[in-house]
Parts: sequence; structure tokens; C-alpha cells
Amino acid sequence: MSTGIVVAVLFAAVLHAAWNAIAHAIPDRLIGFVLIQVAGAVIAVPMVLATPLPAAGSWPWLLLSVAVHVVYLVLLMRGYRLGHFSQVYPLTRGASPLLVAGGAALLIGEVPGPVQLLGVVIISVGLGILVFAGGVPGRAQLPSITAALLTGVSIAAYTTIDGIGVRAAGTTAGYAGWLFLLMGPAIPLVALAMRGRKLLAQLRPHRTLGLTGGLLSVGAYGLVLWAQTRGALAPVAALRESSVVIAAVIGVVRFGEPFGRWRIISSILVAAGVVLVSV
Repeated sequence: MSTGIVVAVLFAAVLHAAWNAIAHAIPDRLIGFVLIQVAGAVIAVPMVLATPLPAAGSWPWLLLSVAVHVVYLVLLMRGYRLGHFSQVYPLTRGASPLLVAGGAALLIGEVPGPVQLLGVVIISVGLGILVFAGGVPGRAQLPSITAALLTGVSIAAYTTIDGIGVRAAGTTAGYAGWLFLLMGPAIPLVALAMRGRKLLAQLRPHRTLGLTGGLLSVGAYGLVLWAQTRGALAPVAALRESSVVIAAVIGVVRFGEPFGRWRIISSILVAAGVVLVSV
């Protein structure tokens, strides 16, 4: 991959870790995700108006991605409600690169070279190690671990779907705009049904933080979609998941979690994997 693609995806990783930290920092997870989705939908409006309509062949992929994204958001909310940020986030991201590599190979015949594939595997192992940064998970953590693993499967699914869809769309910004616009109302409508008139008052204290998270979310995934039109899906997915190391740093700084030897080992492995997938 070119240096420009690598830099763009690594910047997307920073943005992704930041918006996930924001989502976790808002105590009421539902409120946090409502604000993030509202911001994404609002930002999507000018994107849709200013760009060409995605090509007809991309719409089945786009609509399927919207459905998978909604499932992903529900699972991610559940994981953050049940578990710790430093454990749930690595689990959700760690399995994705390998699953994307398999999906890309099966659906579009895109197989990374041996060196890049080794990089994908090393990044996945490095991310998986972070799960044990806080000790061996116990029985009480099984619900959050299950939710996180299912979230990882959904991430791999929408990453592969969008990689195919955005290439068929003929417009990265148009595809991203319609994606965020169509999936934006789902969580807010569910929240409105659950909270009723109380919802608006519950949103106000967190509106600045939540809307900032939505802006970061659009920027992060927009960059990834752009990269997927110019690079192989599996290496792009693996590079993006380096956000887990960034999230570990955020966990230390923002949530007071110790860095420890597991995070050091993980960071070294992820850095080595990033070098390999960039070759």
C-alpha cells in the first residue's frame, strides 16, 4: 500500500479509538450512541446533496451494510454496558482482520500476499493479547466477552460488505453519506420508543461530547472507505484495528487503567504487523 493510504488509515484508527472512548465515557450508553448517530446523520445530509448518487450496483451492498451496522451498534452498546473499555474494545476489533481476509478471499478473490497476510495475523494476535491486560477473564465476564466477539463478527461483515459496495458505488463520499444517513435514525428511534419525552432532557448534558463522537465517527469510517477503494481489504482492516493500541493509551490516560507488560507486548506486535502489511 502507498504511504498515503497507510497514513490515512492510521489517522482513521486514532479517530475511531477516540469516538469509542467517548461512547464509553458517557455513563448512559444509549444516550451516547443516540447523539453519535444523530451527528452522523446530520453530517451525512450535505454529503448526500453534494455528491453523485452511488451506482445502482452498490445499493444492495449499501442496504445490507446499514442493517449490519445497526446490529453492530446494538452489540457494541451491550458490550460497553457489561464490560470494561480496555477489554471489550480489543475483543471487538481483534478478530476482524482475519475474518475480513477470509471474506475478501471468498467473495472477490482478493488474497493478500504472504508478507501482508503474516502482518494481518500478527496484528490480530497483538490485539488478542490485550484481552488479558487486566488478567484472565472470569465467568462473570462471559456476557461482555460474548457480546464483544459477536460485535467483532459484525465488524468483519460490514467491513467486507462496504469494501465491495464502495468500489461499485463510483463515489466514496456519496456511499458514506447514504450509509450514515440511512443508519442514523435507527438507534434514536429505539431510544425515543424506550424513553419517550424524557429523552431530550437526558440528551442535553452530554450533547457536546456525544456530537463530537459522531463527527469523529464519520471521519474515521469515511477515511477507511476511501482506503478500501485503493487498497486490499484485509490489510486496510488490519491497519484500522491498530486503533486498539491507541485505545489502550486512552484507557491509561482517561480511565486510569495500568499499561502493563501485556499492552507493551501488544503494541510491539501491532507495530510490527503494521510494517508488514504496508510492504
